[in-house]
Amino acid sequence: MKIIAIGRNYAEHAKELNNPVPSVPVIFMKPDTALLKDNKPFYHPAFSQDVHHEIEIVLKVCKEGKHIAEKFAANYYDEIALGVDFTARDIQSKHKEKGLPWELAKAFDNSAPVSNFLPKAAFANLYELNFKLDVNGETRQHGNTKDLLFSFERIIAFVSQYITLKKGDLIFTGTPQGVGKVAIGDKLQGYLEGEKMFDFEVK
Repeated sequence: MKIIAIGRNYAEHAKELNNPVPSVPVIFMKPDTALLKDNKPFYHPAFSQDVHHEIEIVLKVCKEGKHIAEKFAANYYDEIALGVDFTARDIQSKHKEKGLPWELAKAFDNSAPVSNFLPKAAFANLYELNFKLDVNGETRQHGNTKDLLFSFERIIAFVSQYITLKKGDLIFTGTPQGVGKVAIGDKLQGYLEGEKMFDFEVK
């Protein structure tokens, strides 16, 4: 199982970090050790003083594929979830300045909490999904999939030209605006179409 993540897939988020809006998907990866499930607490790493939350819709790949045509890409995922792409923003900023990869800022242990998965068939329109992140009861991020720069199918088709997708792989599809710092003691709750999907604490 691998975790593939898409950066800057909501225009307002790209702008809030003073990044250009991309013309093709921006891809990075996290190892399987980044996965955090079952509402287990997230332990704030000692190596960063500025870990940010980034709430995202997550796709679960349901069969192997490569060089997938966009018109067939919907057949390659059957479930969705909510996840958090924790990012050590201080480390990322230093690496961006030097043109270095983002892995130390994005791929550290437990940096990818994921909720339970729901069948995509349970949703009438995957491109009208409201999702939000509350921190200590206050909404920090709110997004809607109608604002995606690159659709789920475009992402799958693009990634599969370079990397074979396998059953069980997870794709984080990008975060809306409102990212911000988390602190020890924070309680994070994620909602998809009004349903609570995760509820965990930062320790």
